[in-house]
Amino acid sequence: MIETGNENRLPLEGLLVIDLSRLLPGPLCTMLLGDYGAEVIKIEDVEAGDPTRFVGPLIDGTGSFFRQLNRNKKSLALNLKSSEGRKVLEKLAKRADVLVEGFRPGVMSRLGVGYDSIKSINPRIVYVSISGYGQQGAYRERAGHDINYTALSGLLDLSAAKDGVPIMPAVQIADIAGGSLMAVNGIMFALYERSISGKGSYVDLAMTRGLLPWLVYAASSLQDDELPRRKQGHITGAYACYNIYETADQKYMSLGALEPVFWQRFCESVGKPEWTPLQFDSESREKLIYEVKLIFKSKSRKYWIEHFTAVDACCEPVLNLSEAVNHEISREGRYWLENNIGEDENELLTGFPILFNGCAGSMRMQPPCHGQHTRDILKELGYSDEVIAKMAEKRSIFIPH
Repeated sequence: MIETGNENRLPLEGLLVIDLSRLLPGPLCTMLLGDYGAEVIKIEDVEAGDPTRFVGPLIDGTGSFFRQLNRNKKSLALNLKSSEGRKVLEKLAKRADVLVEGFRPGVMSRLGVGYDSIKSINPRIVYVSISGYGQQGAYRERAGHDINYTALSGLLDLSAAKDGVPIMPAVQIADIAGGSLMAVNGIMFALYERSISGKGSYVDLAMTRGLLPWLVYAASSLQDDELPRRKQGHITGAYACYNIYETADQKYMSLGALEPVFWQRFCESVGKPEWTPLQFDSESREKLIYEVKLIFKSKSRKYWIEHFTAVDACCEPVLNLSEAVNHEISREGRYWLENNIGEDENELLTGFPILFNGCAGSMRMQPPCHGQHTRDILKELGYSDEVIAKMAEKRSIFIPH
């Protein structure tokens, strides 16, 4: 049984979003809009659709990665290289509030559906372009992926181990934080501006630039002409109070006792009150880290979990993904959606990140099949069955059988 979340009115109901993006950054952005009530129409090409449809494992014949990113969307398969396909998009754009695209700079304009063209049809539209390096500058047409954006922003170097070798991020930081989430912010800013001025906006979102908020703490060290490094800062492992420790069973605990009151409680709870004044003592910090390591290594993770349940010292277990899904906080907060899509098929989908008045978003539609809603959308736009059939025959559109 699928958990649908909020059954009341959602904050973005009435908003029409055209999603011309693929892969991760744009689709996650538009899915979040859909989760909170927007009608999202995903434009896919007529041949195969979004490439993530084929990224396994397959669930109900569709890649699980695609399914994680494309609930609450309708699929319209258009050939934007055909005049008929472009006309369909233009008709849709007249009604739309938001358009999101993630092609390389210049592609949409060459297709005849760039911002200036769409703005002439609908001056109120919020047109969002997500790219690696932005619409201007020498890097505008340069290819890139998440690892490149984090590398150029300075963020990847910040993850270097003590030997100076950068550590590969386990998740797509630039795509999600610098792309998807910043795009949602940009859309909300633009919609608010439109509510005042009545005019739409062009939102140029470079994922590399979108990482800037992640660097605010690290950038503060530049004032002393020093490069922030792992094992040198307050939150990068330099001190015992804010660190990761291995337990007796080769698992890990995270200690975040950064404020003196939490550090004092930690020290007292492990029988070492004499450590309290040494929290940020530079001369004893290496020795203190070593001694705290010995403390944690003496007991199992289960022991420390139970121990710190009664101690307010910011100490929590490092969970793997499976453990996190099944953790009490995830179950109580409904962090994950349990989606039964067939007699024998079940999947977990990431849930809704924001609560409004205690209510989450809503999953109203399963991720669509390729071109699933093409006919219905064209009918709503005024196309007859005869015209639709001719368009399908010419491959201006795709309608699944």
